[in-house]
Amino acid sequence: MTFPSPKIDDRRFQDLVREALDRIPAHTPEWTHLGESDPGVTLVELFAFMAESVIYRANRVPEAAKSKFLDLLGLKLSPARPARGIVTFDPGRMTESVRIDKGTELRAGSLPFSVVSALDVVPLTSIAVVKETTTLSDDQALYYKRLYQSLDRVQPELATYRTRVVDGKSPVRLGSQTVDGALWIALLLAKAPHEDDRASVLADARRSLAGRHLSVGLAPYLAERPREIGSRRGSASEDDPTPIARVEIPVADSKSTTTGTRPLPGWKARPFRGGTSLHKGPDILEIQLPGDEKELDLSAWDDLDPLEAGVGEFPPAFDDSRLAERIVGWLRIVPSNSSDLAVVWAGINAGVVEQGTQVENEILGDGEGLPDQEFRIKGTGVVGSSVGIQVVPDATGIDWTEIDDLAAAGSEVRWNDPSAPPGSGSKDDRPVNVFAVDPHAGLVRFGDGMRGRRPPSGTKIVARYRTCAGSLGNIPAGSIKSGPDLPPDLKPSNPIPTWGGADAESLEDGSRRVPSWMRHRDRLVTAEDFLEITRSTPGTDIARVDVLPAWHPDLDRSLPGDVAGMVTVMVVPRADAQNPDRPQPDTSMLEAICAHLEPRRLVTTEIVVKGPTYVPVKVSIGITVAGGYAAPEVRDRLEARIRQYLSPVRETGLSPQELRTFRGMENGWPLRKQVNRLELVVEAAREDGVLRVDELLLGRGDETSSRDDVDLFGLELPWLSAISVSVGSAVPLSALETTRYDETGTAIDPNGTGSTGSNGGATRPRRVPVPVVPETC
Repeated sequence: MTFPSPKIDDRRFQDLVREALDRIPAHTPEWTHLGESDPGVTLVELFAFMAESVIYRANRVPEAAKSKFLDLLGLKLSPARPARGIVTFDPGRMTESVRIDKGTELRAGSLPFSVVSALDVVPLTSIAVVKETTTLSDDQALYYKRLYQSLDRVQPELATYRTRVVDGKSPVRLGSQTVDGALWIALLLAKAPHEDDRASVLADARRSLAGRHLSVGLAPYLAERPREIGSRRGSASEDDPTPIARVEIPVADSKSTTTGTRPLPGWKARPFRGGTSLHKGPDILEIQLPGDEKELDLSAWDDLDPLEAGVGEFPPAFDDSRLAERIVGWLRIVPSNSSDLAVVWAGINAGVVEQGTQVENEILGDGEGLPDQEFRIKGTGVVGSSVGIQVVPDATGIDWTEIDDLAAAGSEVRWNDPSAPPGSGSKDDRPVNVFAVDPHAGLVRFGDGMRGRRPPSGTKIVARYRTCAGSLGNIPAGSIKSGPDLPPDLKPSNPIPTWGGADAESLEDGSRRVPSWMRHRDRLVTAEDFLEITRSTPGTDIARVDVLPAWHPDLDRSLPGDVAGMVTVMVVPRADAQNPDRPQPDTSMLEAICAHLEPRRLVTTEIVVKGPTYVPVKVSIGITVAGGYAAPEVRDRLEARIRQYLSPVRETGLSPQELRTFRGMENGWPLRKQVNRLELVVEAAREDGVLRVDELLLGRGDETSSRDDVDLFGLELPWLSAISVSVGSAVPLSALETTRYDETGTAIDPNGTGSTGSNGGATRPRRVPVPVVPETC
C-alpha cells in the first residue's frame, strides 16, 4: 500500500495561456488581435508564468503533508550510511617508515574517503600464503616418504602441501584446507637485493621496523556464518574478545637442533591490538614490534638446506625464486578456532577508510531565544550521529549534545529541593543543553525551555557534520588510487571491495512501511513482524526471508517450537556474483540486518540471522520427445524448468500465472520439504514437447546410486549441482560431475586428508608439513 501524492492542479504554462485566450471573445469581444506581438497577450503570458509557479508550490503541499504524517507516526526515515573499506599503502622506493594521520583524505576518482585511525607505513610490502593441503598418488607419497626419512629416528607422518597465495578472490579455510591451520605473511622488499648487499639491506629493514606498530589487515569470509543478536555467545553489536589466539614472529631456539648445529625454528607471540571485530568483517591488527633490533629477527633461518625449506615449522616454500629473494621475514597468525575462520585477503600497511566528507564550522543561523528553533543543514547525505553543534558565544561553557527525543530533556530553569532525602527524585538532573537531529531531512531542532534549552538571543549556531554518497561508496577493489596529502612514492589501494554504503530512504519507501508500522509499531513480536521488518532493512536487496520461531540452527533436526525465546531468520539475497545458483548473504548484508533488528527486538528474544545451507543434488532424466518438437529445444527447456523448480528463489518478472504453477513455492523451495523423485517426474512431464519421462535418477552429493527422496532439515535448501537431460535412457549418476562443495563454493577433496583414528593405543607419529615440488618448472 502506498500513498501517491495527489496533484492539486496539473495545468502547465501553455494550458493557462490557452484557457485565458479562450475566454477573451466571451468577455471582451472588441479584443480581436490575439497575436504574440499584442501587449495584452504578453500580460496573459506573464500571468500564466506566475500562476504556474504558484501551482508548483501548491503541488508540493501533499508531499510535505506526507512527510509530516510520517513524523507524527514516529516512523523515521533511515539516513544515508557511509561505505567502509580496507586500504593498503605501497611504499614504493621509500626507505623509512612514515605515519598516516587520522582523517587523511584518499580518493577513488572524485569520491572522497578518509582514514579512520592513524597507522605506520613501513618500507615493505607483503604477500599472504597458506600451506594448502594436497594429496599425492601412491608413487609420489612413497617418494616423499623415502626423501624425508632422515628427519627423525621415528618416521613422521608427512602432511604434504602446496603454497597458495591468499589473493582476495576465493576464501581459504584455515582449519580444513591447510596442514597447520595458520596464515603466513611474508614481508617483502620492493626488489631483490644484491647478494653482497643482502646483510646491510636486512639490517636497514629491521631498523625501520623496530618499535613500530605493524598494521595487518585481515578480511575473513563470513557469508555462511550466522549473526546472533542478544546471545551470551556473541552479539552483532559487541566485539568478540578472542577472535585471534596469537600473532607470532620467528625466533631461534638454541636449546635444540636438528643436526647439532642449526637451531630449530621457534615462534614468539607478540602483543597486538584490534582483531575483535573479525566475526563482523575485515579488521586491522596493530602488532607491536620489539624496540630492540636484536630481538627483531624476522628471518631467523636464512640459507636453508633444500630439504629443510618449508618443512615443519619453517615458513612455506616458494617456487618463484625471484619472489623468495625479496623476503625479509615472516609473520604467522594462528586463529583461536581455525576451523571457523576462512580468510579472503591479508596484508600489511593496512588501514580502515570511510567514505564521506567532513564539514566544519558551518553557520546555520542566529539564536533568538525563541522556543522550538529549527535550522537546516546545507549539506546532503548527512551521516547519522555525526552532527556536532556549538552555540557561540555561550556563557555557560557547556557543550551541546545530541539527544533522540527532546521530550526527555530537562527544563532550562533548574530546581533542587535541599530538604528532600537523597535519591527521592527531587532534583532535575536531565540534560538541558541538547538538540535533536533529523539526518534524513537535514534539520537541527532545539528545545522550548521546558524541554531543552533555547539558544540565547544574539548567538551563532555553528555545526560540524559528515556527509556521504551512500551506495555510490560501494566500489570495486582497486578503485582507491590517490591521496592529495600523501608523499609522492606512497600509493594507496583497496584490495577488496568497500561495503556497507546505503542511500537515504525515500519518502515513497517510507510510506510503504506505514501499514506494517501500524501493525507492529516497529517492534519484533510476531513472525510477520520479523518478516516485514527484515525486508525493510535499508541498503539491502533481499529476495527471500524465512522466519523460524523458537528454533536454533544448531538443532537442525528439531522442529520450530523447541527453543523458547529464540528466533532464526534465514535470508537469501537477490543476487550473488560469486555463486549465482546458490546465493548467500555477504557480511555487509548480515550486519545491516542485525543493526536494523537489534533496536527493535524484545529484550528476552535472541535472534540468529543466517543464510541457507545448500545440499548438492544431482538429477538425470531420460525422455521421449513428442512429434513436431526439436529435441535440443525440449532438452534445454526441461533443464531450465527443473533448475527453476529447485531454485531457492524465483526469478523476477514472472507473471502471476507462472508463479501459480509452483503451487505454494512462489518464493522458492520451502524449508524442510524433501526432494521427491516422483514429484520431479511429474514436473518434467508438464514441459511442452515431453511425450514421456522414461527414467529419472535422483542423487545427493557424490552418490552414484539413485534414491527416491533427498531429505532436507533446518536451513537446508537443494542446490542442483549437476543435471543431465537425454533422449532415451537417463545418464548414470556416476557419469555426472561428482565434485563436492562446501558453503563457500570451494571444492572438497573427496579423498580427504583429515587425521586418522586410533591405532590401537600406539603413539601417533609426529605430523610434519612437507612442501610438494612441482613436476614442471
